[in-house]
Amino acid sequence: MNRRRHATAAITMICALTVLASPALSLQAAAAPLPPPPPKKTLEEVRQEIDGLYRQAAVATDAYNLAEEKTKEQSAELVKVARMIVEGREKIEALKAQAGAAARAQYRNGGLPDGAHLVLTGDPQLFLDAAGRLKAGAKATTDLLGEMNRTQEQLDVYAADAGVNWTKLEANRVKQAQARKEINDKIAAAKKLESELAAEERERLRRLEEQAQYRAQTTWLGTGVLAGLKADTTPEAKKAIAFATAQIGRPYVWGAEGPDSYDCSGLTQRAWGVAGRPIPRTSQEQWRLLPHVDIKDMRPGDLIVYFKDASHIGMYVGNGAIVHAPRPGRDVTLAGAGSMEILGVVRPT
Repeated sequence: MNRRRHATAAITMICALTVLASPALSLQAAAAPLPPPPPKKTLEEVRQEIDGLYRQAAVATDAYNLAEEKTKEQSAELVKVARMIVEGREKIEALKAQAGAAARAQYRNGGLPDGAHLVLTGDPQLFLDAAGRLKAGAKATTDLLGEMNRTQEQLDVYAADAGVNWTKLEANRVKQAQARKEINDKIAAAKKLESELAAEERERLRRLEEQAQYRAQTTWLGTGVLAGLKADTTPEAKKAIAFATAQIGRPYVWGAEGPDSYDCSGLTQRAWGVAGRPIPRTSQEQWRLLPHVDIKDMRPGDLIVYFKDASHIGMYVGNGAIVHAPRPGRDVTLAGAGSMEILGVVRPT
C-alpha cells in the first residue's frame, strides 16, 4: 500500500514539473532566431534582370510575328483553295449538264443508240456521213467523261489541300496564343520589378541603363570600326532612312508595324517597304534571309542585328548610330550602333 502511495506521489510530481517546465520551453522556442532574409539585389542586378525579361519578351514577339505571318499565308491559301473548289464544282455541274443533253438527244432518237441507226440505214452516203458523226460523237463522249474524272480528281486534291492548310492555320494560331501569353507574362514581370523601386531608384536605374549602353558604344568605337566606312548609299536606302527617322518618338508596341507604333522589326520592315523593297517580318527572318554584309563594308540603310538569337534589329543611319524601336516602355529613338551585342549586318538591297 505504501509503495502505491509513493508511486502515485512520484507520478504526480513528474506531471507537475512537466507542466511548470512547458512555458519555459515555449519561451525558449519563441526566442529562437529567425533565418536571415535573402540579401537585397543591387540596382545593377535588378537592371540586368529587367533587361533579361525584356529580351525574352522580344524573342517571344518574334515567334508571335512569325506565327501571325504564317496565319495570314494559310488564310490566303485557304481562300484560294476554296475558290478553286467552287470553280471545280461549277465545272462538274456544267459537264453533267452536257452529259444530260447527250442523253436527251438519244431519247429523242427513239431510244436507239447512234450505232443502231447507222446499221439500219440503206444509203451508202448516209452510212459514211453517219459513221463520221458517230466516231466524233464517241470521242466527244469519251472526252467529256475524261474531263469529268479529271475535274473530280482535282476536287479531291483541293479538298486535301484545304485540310492540310486548315491544320497549319490552327497550329499557327496556337503558337500565336502561346507567344502572346509569354510576351505579356515577361513584360508584366519586368514592370513589377520596376514598380517595386522608389522613384529615385527608377531614375538611377535609367541612368545605369544609359551608362551600360554608353560603355558598350565607346568600346565598339574604340575598335576603329568607323574608319573607312562609306557614308554614301543608294536612293532606296535614303528613302528607308528618311521614313525610319520620321518615326522617332512613336512608342514601341510588340507586334506593331505602324503607323502609330512599332516593334523593332516592324519598323525596319515598314521603312524598307516604303522604299520599295519588301523584306521579311521578323528580326530572325531578316537575319536569316537577307544578304549578309561584313561590318567593315556597312553603309547607311543596312540593318544591324543584335544578340545571338537575332532578337533585335535596328537601321544604321551613319556616324555610328542606329534608329530603332527599343522595347516596351520606350519610344523609337536614335542610339549607338554598338550599344548592344552585335550579331551581324544585313542589306535589303
